[in-house]
Amino acid sequence: MKTGQKVPNVTFKTRVRDESIGGDNPFRWQDKTSDDYFAGKRVVLFSLPGAFTPTCSTFQLPGFEKGMAEFKAQGIDAIYCMSVNDSFVMNKWAQSQNLENVQVIPDGSGEFTRRMGMLVNKDNLGFGARSWRYAAIVKDGVIEAWFEEPGICDNHAEDPYGVSSPETLLKHLAA
Repeated sequence: MKTGQKVPNVTFKTRVRDESIGGDNPFRWQDKTSDDYFAGKRVVLFSLPGAFTPTCSTFQLPGFEKGMAEFKAQGIDAIYCMSVNDSFVMNKWAQSQNLENVQVIPDGSGEFTRRMGMLVNKDNLGFGARSWRYAAIVKDGVIEAWFEEPGICDNHAEDPYGVSSPETLLKHLAA
């Protein structure tokens, strides 16, 4: 993707908490669209190879979670973390990370990621199709700034991290 392009129009299959259901698993299916997440807002979207993976869980997601006040001060309305994982996995990961500021978006089929041009094979790690690590500042569904890790390719031996870090985006916003 490039700056100035509109994000793909996709329907995401999500599970949302609904206390009226009761029981140990009070969640229901709810379709959400790209417009639900991006229309009328200025947001940070970052995507990563997988929930519960080391770099994603130790640095990237916690960094965005802790930096929310700084992002808000720079005019950001919301921060979204996307991964090619289903809603069950993304919700459990959000719970395990005690998220209060970052919202997770499950791209279970990888449709959004594919249409963003960021779907790669990670069969070398037994992951299958996953997202290459990137981040974007999106205003009303249009990419305002793009931050892609170098070396995008299938079955990459490394998992680069730095270009899409919260620190990099905050420096860009402050400039």
